Amino acid sequence: MQKRTYPFLVFVVIFLVSWHAQAQERDFISGKLMDSKTNEPVVFANIRIKDRALGIITNVDGSFKIPLIYKEYGDIIEISSMGYQTKEIGISQLVQDKLNILTIDPSAIDLQEAVVKGKRKRNLTAKQIVQKAIDAIPRNYPSTSFSTVGYYRDYQFKDQEYINLNEGILEVFDQGFDQLDDGTTETRLFNFGLNRDFKQDSLARMPYDYQTNKKVIRKAHLDAYGGNEFRILRIHDAIRNYNVGSYDFIGALKTDLLKNHSFLRSKDTNIDDEELYGIKFWVRYVDYSAHGMIYISKTDYSIYKLTYTMYDETKRIKSKEKNKHGHRQKAIFDIVTDYKKMDQKMYLNYISFHNSFEVRKPPKFVLDSTLVNAPGAYCMLYFNNPVDSISAIKPKNYDFFFKQRKFGIEKIEAFQDSVKLYVDPSFKKAMAIYRGEMSTLFRKERSEEIEALFEINAKKIIDVDGNLLNDPQIFDYLQYREFFAQRVKPDSRAPLDDQFMDKRKPIFENQPMTKPKEYKEYWMNTPLQKNVN
Repeated sequence: MQKRTYPFLVFVVIFLVSWHAQAQERDFISGKLMDSKTNEPVVFANIRIKDRALGIITNVDGSFKIPLIYKEYGDIIEISSMGYQTKEIGISQLVQDKLNILTIDPSAIDLQEAVVKGKRKRNLTAKQIVQKAIDAIPRNYPSTSFSTVGYYRDYQFKDQEYINLNEGILEVFDQGFDQLDDGTTETRLFNFGLNRDFKQDSLARMPYDYQTNKKVIRKAHLDAYGGNEFRILRIHDAIRNYNVGSYDFIGALKTDLLKNHSFLRSKDTNIDDEELYGIKFWVRYVDYSAHGMIYISKTDYSIYKLTYTMYDETKRIKSKEKNKHGHRQKAIFDIVTDYKKMDQKMYLNYISFHNSFEVRKPPKFVLDSTLVNAPGAYCMLYFNNPVDSISAIKPKNYDFFFKQRKFGIEKIEAFQDSVKLYVDPSFKKAMAIYRGEMSTLFRKERSEEIEALFEINAKKIIDVDGNLLNDPQIFDYLQYREFFAQRVKPDSRAPLDDQFMDKRKPIFENQPMTKPKEYKEYWMNTPLQKNVN
């Protein structure tokens, strides 16, 4: 008799997969960046390999990963973030196989110096500063071809958990800010795929469906753009697309930002020794409100950062927590766009765009079938679950129509998973009048026409578990798309003989991939799993 070796084979496969995942983790040094004063994570901070023009951005929990090879090289990381003092740390100080906790100090802005400089340039209003920044875009941003290599990911987020995480390394070839981005920019995929270490959810992954409402953004409509999430992200860079429409209510930055919003000077800040104006702006409507912040250089009016959040004024957060603007309205979408200066020009550093959406799953409690007994003047309703007898015996919870005429319900009997409705005597008289017509339909086996004569509605009925009849299950998710630059290449042009991403198709669907010689210099800053402390 042949021996059964399947359990051993399964063990070997599981062991090899687990070993491969652990081996990949051992190739990196992991860390978390925290605020030295508040002990809160520093989100989207720059972690750069000094003198290599290469780096990453911290995740929403402050986490980051650096390839172990840079420790062997004896390299130094340079940490910077808006509102913090720049810090340098030797990678040799970081420990392998452990989560390294790093801290960074908030910067102290010399307010007196800022006032003196402000007087030299006149006391500009918030709107005047923003207008100067918009006018300076052609001067401060590249007008010639360049490329950016970076880490891209899209995922859903629910209950503090990453779902359906796709990630990869991309190179974006941009012909410059005087060209339309969506029409001229090309993207080369080095690699891209689904990270199966994270939870999968097929319903959350499906495209937006506004016809059946299975997956929708509440109070908003997001064009599918062929299902390509990276293309959607690029279109929502309002600085790069400053002369075309980007998103509500920013519109085209050049023509719509100022007229659509109110502006007010806020707290100034700095990054990399560059002093920045902080300006907040907002707009309010009956059903919507939007709040934004824009950070502008006091030297040349370059826009370093733009944040924007739109809220649904009719819907509140279910928990008692407040949103980042101090109230409980639910966010429809949130965008953070950050640029960094290099060789006197501003290049994209990172962009993060997320929106809330609803997934509708089928109701748990439904009506399976109905049976009309015309001679007995009653009908049977059969449900998929045991019914709650109290809600099932209320006549107002039912409507019975024959030939578009409504008939009352005289009596109701509730059973385990069915209900018997006795229709009032006038129904029998109506059936007698149309007996000949009904007999003809029965004889000709035209059952669909017979069914069309009747309409039976049931509502406000629950099952024994409290599920409302025909009530869909609605689940709230957040959809994220994020791109983090790792290297900018000025004066870089798209190769003529290369294959590029098809913008009309999802990024994960049969897209060509190319791995250049320097491919191994880049890495994916995959979020930490929950069990990592």
